[in-house]
Amino acid sequence: MTSSDERPPPSQRRRLLWLAAFILVLFGIYSAGWFYLADLVESATDKAVADLDDNGIKAECANLAVRGYPFSFTLSCDSLAYEDDRRNVAASTGKINAATQITRLLSPAAELRGPLRTSVPGMTPLWIDWDDLRADMKLSWPLPRRLSLQAEGLSGQTDPADDTDPVSLFSAGTATGQLRPNGPDIDYAGNFTDLEIDAAAIDGRVLPPLDGSGDVTLKNGVTLIKANPKSLRGQAAEIHELDLSSGTARITVSGPLSVDDDGLINADLTIKLTDPKAVAAILATAIPEQKKEIQTGFAGLALLGNQPSMPLKIVRGKASLGFIPLGKIKPVD
Repeated sequence: MTSSDERPPPSQRRRLLWLAAFILVLFGIYSAGWFYLADLVESATDKAVADLDDNGIKAECANLAVRGYPFSFTLSCDSLAYEDDRRNVAASTGKINAATQITRLLSPAAELRGPLRTSVPGMTPLWIDWDDLRADMKLSWPLPRRLSLQAEGLSGQTDPADDTDPVSLFSAGTATGQLRPNGPDIDYAGNFTDLEIDAAAIDGRVLPPLDGSGDVTLKNGVTLIKANPKSLRGQAAEIHELDLSSGTARITVSGPLSVDDDGLINADLTIKLTDPKAVAAILATAIPEQKKEIQTGFAGLALLGNQPSMPLKIVRGKASLGFIPLGKIKPVD
């Protein structure tokens, strides 16, 4: 058999050529679309920065770059900075890499390097750092369907500006948080492990390493995010569970909480204790001036079992634990 007999017939060769040409055209269209979208991202970022500058706010995404062709999008900045002189607020952080696959454009993930430096009126400038910080989200309109953060090796201190000696504030092994719209509300769930609060940050008081978790719903949270309110007045939340523990000692809080138009807190909470004696020992160490009262009060609670619960009611700022009045809470801003 000759080589000419092994060649495909002309009709088949034409089909192969048409298929190759079609694939090349599709690839060309795809490539043009990728670079158009990359240019659109860069232009939108530049416009957002310019709009902020017009409003007296300085923002910077240093050395913005879009990479990842052909199968992903990766947006990176060497550093991020934000400064609002009118409100005297400033923040900056290290390099950010945000990436998404072409097949999952609405599910980007980001990695952020520290430290995060913040300056807010009425607060000492902070320096917050971490070993690893990742974020991922599920994009939707008008708000993401999910926003999650996960950090490892988290720590905080006062910002060592002006050559002052920094004061260590806290460290934590891990910390996670997730925000999710739920109709008009916003749900939050998160936890942390091995939280150590430096005694210098709490007037020399001593606390053991703590673990904690939270599950809270912010009422009308979607509207609040859009409105960017400057006050907590008129806001409400449902605490499904706030949990704080160290060893066998555990405190769990649940119930509704709100702030009225006068800034007065109203709440109908349930507090549950696990191992009251261990809880009392921690509190007595942290608040030594109240050691005797704490030991006396918790001795009575221990008679109710190893997991007693009690109501904590706050009516227009007046708090009571069961039948015991606790005093009045000042109005909040």
